[in-house]
Amino acid sequence: MNWKFWQKENKDTKPKKKKSRSREWVDAILFAVIAATIIRVFFIEAYTIPTGSMERSLLIGDFLFVSKVNYGPRVPMTPVAFPFAHHTMPLTGTKAYWDGVQWKYRRLPGLSEIKRNDVVVFNYPQGDTVALEIQDVDYYKMVRSEGWDAINKHYTVVSRPVDKRENYIKRCIGIAGDIISMKDGLVSVNGKPEKLKSTGQMTYAVTFKTADINFSVFEDLGFNISEDINQSSPNTYSFTGTEPMMDKVSKLDFVQSVKEVTQPEGYQEKDVFPFDPKRNWNADNFGPILIPKKGMTVQLDSVSMPLYERSIRIYEGNKLEKAGTGWLINGKPATSYTFKMDYYWMMGDNRHNSLDSRYWGFVPEDHIVGKALFIWMSYNTNGSFFNKIRWNRLLRGIN
Repeated sequence: MNWKFWQKENKDTKPKKKKSRSREWVDAILFAVIAATIIRVFFIEAYTIPTGSMERSLLIGDFLFVSKVNYGPRVPMTPVAFPFAHHTMPLTGTKAYWDGVQWKYRRLPGLSEIKRNDVVVFNYPQGDTVALEIQDVDYYKMVRSEGWDAINKHYTVVSRPVDKRENYIKRCIGIAGDIISMKDGLVSVNGKPEKLKSTGQMTYAVTFKTADINFSVFEDLGFNISEDINQSSPNTYSFTGTEPMMDKVSKLDFVQSVKEVTQPEGYQEKDVFPFDPKRNWNADNFGPILIPKKGMTVQLDSVSMPLYERSIRIYEGNKLEKAGTGWLINGKPATSYTFKMDYYWMMGDNRHNSLDSRYWGFVPEDHIVGKALFIWMSYNTNGSFFNKIRWNRLLRGIN
């Protein structure tokens, strides 16, 4: 008895082998990667603004923190992926994920629902198919312009899972169940006109009384002369600016007139959603459009199908076929369809320089990434090193 007890004591008190320095480093790095991934997926993530579609609410070079908690963290749909890479490895250019394992869309409970005017980060809805050589150009737009054969024969075309599509940031203009329309550049939601935010931009035609203009005046008003002002005729210039900025321009003694520029009603812009030749819609005049809502049923006919065909087929995963004068859904005749998800209408604040829902339609709820919270850093590529940091934008909230 004593001998066995002595054996146990000897075994328990035997000194443990100390970890090597390299093993300690590996354990520390592994822990840091796992912790950072959990924070990034379920709590908060950093993003940067690459384009001017949200100017002047958000500027190129703004670095944001985006909350996953507000709308509820989305459980990864493509769980096997390289940490901190989105869809492409930075050096090799190869896929940063393996789509052999795909999980169904699930979202944990959040603090709130998406509200109108929220600034939202989401996966680009039409990013399901990409031509790798020219990823900055919308694949479906190229197909409409040049034909399917021309694009698929000359480019490497790939498909991407929902959570590996490009990240976009826009303002939510309409939520599920809303009716959206636009006339002369002014959006209406459920019949109520909604003016552009004071930080949003439109295009204006400014006519001067004289050709002798000191353009430094406009720099003092916040304009970037090389980007925001372009000459269209001897005394008339095209300005891109906010309503408050243009009010100041109109009060200058050498300005004859300031007029907002929009496309005429009835003019058809072929790349505007839903790409229906029977609808004479453009980026400044369209609608009304009913945004799909979970549980909402629509009749399937020649009027509704251009609006909802992609949502039924691509976003909700049904096999949709035309059969004579009617439709087949998953092989069965259907005269109506009931939506399984909520959808949203997103638009950029820089209204005439934004690729948004006017050009690709609805954003499904499973594409929602999170809510933009605040700017933690803002960096201007022009000027000296010290002046490159936009100090007045640091830690600024996003409205």
